[in-house]
Amino acid sequence: MKTKIYRIRGKFAMADETKVFTKELKATNEENIYERIYSEFGSKHGINRNQINIDEIKEISEDEITDPLIKAIS
Repeated sequence: MKTKIYRIRGKFAMADETKVFTKELKATNEENIYERIYSEFGSKHGINRNQINIDEIKEISEDEITDPLIKAIS
């Protein structure tokens, strides 16, 4: 399977605040994205899945990548 690059936008609840995030990831399909976001935010911020709201998952081209790490491994 070919890996694709996705831009994910959403929000998560942390303490009394709602934080907005934009993340770029490489994955083989969209279903992998949900698990990776839940896992990464859960371990990094100590929050539950129900505190994360993914608003948009969009496949992007290599020209649209803004994350330097993703750009380097593409």
